[in-house]
Amino acid sequence: MRTPAPAFPETEAAWHRTVDRDDWNDIYVVGDVHGCLSALDRLIATLGPSADDLVVFVGDLVRKGPNSRGVLRRVRDAPNMLSVRGNNEEKLLRGDAELPGLGPVDLEYVRSMPVAISWDDHLVVHGGVDHRKRLADHSVDDVQNMRALDPADGYDGPFWFEERDEGPRVFFGHTVLESPVYREYAVGLDTGCVYGGELTAYDVAGDEFVAVPLTRSGRDRNASKIVTPNRTRTA
Repeated sequence: MRTPAPAFPETEAAWHRTVDRDDWNDIYVVGDVHGCLSALDRLIATLGPSADDLVVFVGDLVRKGPNSRGVLRRVRDAPNMLSVRGNNEEKLLRGDAELPGLGPVDLEYVRSMPVAISWDDHLVVHGGVDHRKRLADHSVDDVQNMRALDPADGYDGPFWFEERDEGPRVFFGHTVLESPVYREYAVGLDTGCVYGGELTAYDVAGDEFVAVPLTRSGRDRNASKIVTPNRTRTA
């Protein structure tokens, strides 16, 4: 039986985790991994984070790629890695998808993932946020699945990140991009690794993208569902 979509209560600490920026030398934000463990390992080796650096994922660690369990456990077992819960993790919890080999401990970890992580004037979600309302007024489905401000517009846009002109700066995945979005108030990181693109991270302190390519054939994806950002803007 499918679990109904919950609301997003502002007071629910398990769903919105706040990070103290002063606890970390640097923060890296990583795009959708989708079970591509080898690409993740190469990206982490390229970034070279120390134990005093935090790595935050925009969700969708799992499904579509070859080693979801390995990715999930890589993140779960690292003391300096956190992830928000993407729509593909949500599908596991609601019974809309299954991943053979995941045990109760794995699913409990997925259940424990927040749907938002923030520090200072930065916010990480999987899909997006609507600047016209408070974060607390979004549903879990909103922040996990948003592309256009009007859901009926979908891939036709305009996309929420093109309309965003105020803080906090939002890091997001979910929408597969031909290249990263780099704007004053939005940074998009899903560059389609599982589809043969790159796995992309953003170095917050260094203000730069770091990416590694997939070294095997990717899954097919309709070109109409790969978004080329209309415009970018430096911070």
